[in-house]
Amino acid sequence: MKHDLFRKKSIAAMMKESGDSAGGLKRTLSAANLVTLGIGAIVGTGIFVVTGQAAAQYAGPALTISFLISAFGCVLAGLCYAEFSAMIPVSGSAYSYSYATIGELLAWFIGWDLILEYLFAVSSVSVGWSGYMCNLLSSLGMALPPHLVQSTFDHVAGQGWVFTGSIINFPAVFIVALVTSLLLAGVKQSALINNIIVVIKVSVILLFIGFGLSYIDMSNYHPYIPENTGQFGSFGWSGILRATAVVFFAYLGFDALSTAAQETKNPQRDMPKGILISLLICAVLYIAVTAVLTGMVNYKELNVDAPIALAIDRAGANLRWLSPFIKLGAIAGISSVVLVMMYGLTRIYYAIAHDGMLPRMFSKVNPKTGVPQNATLFAGIGCGLVAGLFPLHALVEMVSIGTLMAFAIVCISIIVLRKTQPDLKRPFRVPLVPFIPLLGAGICILQMVSLPWSTWLRLIIWTAAGLAIYFLYGRRRSRLNKK
Repeated sequence: MKHDLFRKKSIAAMMKESGDSAGGLKRTLSAANLVTLGIGAIVGTGIFVVTGQAAAQYAGPALTISFLISAFGCVLAGLCYAEFSAMIPVSGSAYSYSYATIGELLAWFIGWDLILEYLFAVSSVSVGWSGYMCNLLSSLGMALPPHLVQSTFDHVAGQGWVFTGSIINFPAVFIVALVTSLLLAGVKQSALINNIIVVIKVSVILLFIGFGLSYIDMSNYHPYIPENTGQFGSFGWSGILRATAVVFFAYLGFDALSTAAQETKNPQRDMPKGILISLLICAVLYIAVTAVLTGMVNYKELNVDAPIALAIDRAGANLRWLSPFIKLGAIAGISSVVLVMMYGLTRIYYAIAHDGMLPRMFSKVNPKTGVPQNATLFAGIGCGLVAGLFPLHALVEMVSIGTLMAFAIVCISIIVLRKTQPDLKRPFRVPLVPFIPLLGAGICILQMVSLPWSTWLRLIIWTAAGLAIYFLYGRRRSRLNKK
């Protein structure tokens, strides 16, 4: 077939499949569940881990500018996600949207990209969780052996991949296994636990902001934009841009939220609310925490796995009582990110397998729990291996480039669908099309360009592997091909 690479799945067919509850996913989530799922996914490693590392390596106190730029780009992309998720309320996120607008090959490409995004997101968040858990255990005199808390491999500039001497990052593997077990119990139970965790971690963040304000040393803000070292991305304005691309990872949650559309009671009304409200709440929290953190501790000292815990410890005896609450809140908060990201990954596997381009075993749903059981188990094994073997800094940049690419494609797809199918019912509409989608795509592409060549090389290798799978397996097995 001459044009089979660009064959499209009709939106009517998608809607019919999503409405067929027999043997499929169950609609159990409310608008409140969506907002807390969004906050649960967004507020985690980005705020508890990546803030410190991005400030220390790239932007200094000007990381607040990076978060503002990222937030602006996310709001633009979020508007596009909101239109799609209300119009096509199915599992699969940007993969499904691309399948309906720009064809099968590019849909596979973005689906494969989303697998990369969520696989490395779950893994990196789990490594962040491990850092806080090890910090807490050490403060209680229960430190784990070094060969069980570090990644097996590390990537060193100028040397490439090196063996660290550690066996595996055991706490990171443990949290992946725990979350996998929880997801197998069912999405309703998972959402309830996530709601409780969100209340805990937002309370802890507000405590840190409130009490931390009194311990800010204004000298830590000077220079606000550290002078560039002569290398692109190392402080100065290029450092702010590089940090923007890295901390974009911190806003990943609303993307994961869109994978819940097929399990939402009233997706046309509630998906836009869930995406935009959770995104705005988290943007405010991120900027506030970054400002307090870089004011409490000099940015040069923040390149650690638990920067907020470090800031509390540095504040002295008067604030030390808050330290265990911060650490427990971080552990609980990061746990919910692992939960929602893993949930997103399993639904991507489910959606692609349902279309025939991955083995159909991943689309089988447990009739009792309404969970794609095989997809969940496979996701848990893959994420556990990556989390145990690889370091945080290499994982975060892979997540960022995958996320940015997905956002750019969704923004462009809005323009394509407005031109090709202008009469479709759109419960939520992006304003000022094509200006807002083009601006959103442009900001995403600009941030991708600022990432290092090593990250691009890994993306190219991943993409090549994905294209090989598509042409050798997915193209022939696609349900549209069989039709």
